[in-house]
Amino acid sequence: MLKLCVAGAAGKMGNAIIQEGIAKGHRIVGALEAAGNPAIGRSLRQQGIADSETCIMGPDKLSDAIKNADVYVTFTSPAAEVQNLPIVADLGKRIILGTTGFTEEQNNKIRAAVEKKVPAVFSPNYSVGVNVLFKLAEVLKAFPAEYNFSISEIHHTAKKDAPSGTAVKLGEIVSGIRGYTATVHGREGISVRKADELEIVAMRAGGVPGIHDLIVAGPYEMLRIEHTAFSRNVFAQGAVYAADWLSKQANPGIYSMATVLGL
Repeated sequence: MLKLCVAGAAGKMGNAIIQEGIAKGHRIVGALEAAGNPAIGRSLRQQGIADSETCIMGPDKLSDAIKNADVYVTFTSPAAEVQNLPIVADLGKRIILGTTGFTEEQNNKIRAAVEKKVPAVFSPNYSVGVNVLFKLAEVLKAFPAEYNFSISEIHHTAKKDAPSGTAVKLGEIVSGIRGYTATVHGREGISVRKADELEIVAMRAGGVPGIHDLIVAGPYEMLRIEHTAFSRNVFAQGAVYAADWLSKQANPGIYSMATVLGL
């Protein structure tokens, strides 16, 4: 049994992580929300999230929220985690990070604060299927030079960053194997594709949890690999799986879901 502290506990993703953690026999010993959230000061039971008296705290009580936890799990915002993660790492707590949208400067800051202090998993997507897709993308380097790679993604209208962290990661893999040096995020008017360009298109619609397409097209054929998330539970499932794996790691460092899954 793991003791988890979940950030964004009153949100949809936090709720899913709490439900998945409890279903796997773990305890939620800490819960956090952004300053000003009306759930602060209420228990998980009062909030209708879980049968637990664990109180939802604000960021000013971060140390109290995580003091009894084995693992800190967060899918919140870059601004919040730039502040939170150094504190969590200084307190020696393992970290599961699913937050995306960090700037390069923010990413460098959190990695420097974490990598030599505690074991952590950083991943733009905790879905098992998406991480298998990342691995499959590496194999596609076998396609001849005249084949073009494109990526599309669809998410719910409340998602803030675009393209998604998953699409960005997929784009990094594709660019690495194909030598793309530029990325186009949509076309308008006269816009002929250049040889060094990767296309990544982001769409926001309704309540879509996440759809990612990797398209490889040549003169006479097209390969299309699609991953569809049915619900946020798939990300919660992977995050809790990663937390269980992380609890067995003693060496500080930042791991990927590929390592967690043995890919």
